[in-house]
Amino acid sequence: MDRSEVRHVIERCEFFRGLDKTHLNEIATLCQVRTCEPGECVFSQGDFGEHLYIIAEGHIFLERSMDLGMRKGNAVIGVLGKGRVLGCWSTLLGEPHNLMSSAICQKPTRLVVIKGTDLRDMMVSNRELGFNLLEKLCFLLKDRIQGTLGAMEKI
Repeated sequence: MDRSEVRHVIERCEFFRGLDKTHLNEIATLCQVRTCEPGECVFSQGDFGEHLYIIAEGHIFLERSMDLGMRKGNAVIGVLGKGRVLGCWSTLLGEPHNLMSSAICQKPTRLVVIKGTDLRDMMVSNRELGFNLLEKLCFLLKDRIQGTLGAMEKI
């Protein structure tokens, strides 16, 4: 995947959609590409998180292992496809964090990977960009929390 394809993926991503082309080009310079096979974990619950992932192709299940006393199990808390973003959000706030779910590929998947601290540095140096991304993050996390609570009710 070349730089223009990476920029195209970023531009269509739920998290970066609507940003101006200058910011998209800057963000594209931070990106790497990763390919995963079906059944492969992008990350596992409990891992130390450092990256954000944009799904360029494929599908990923977000799963959470839960122990609610007498009720234990794994719950799919999200099914994410092309254009969706996942990973360790706390890096954008400058906080270390262990991941609260696992991300498992359901079919061949290509990801655009961004190191969270690099994006945070860009956000801090450009306050308008930083505000726009944190506002998008709030809405995205609200949706993920609602999905997680719904999944927990099924256990």
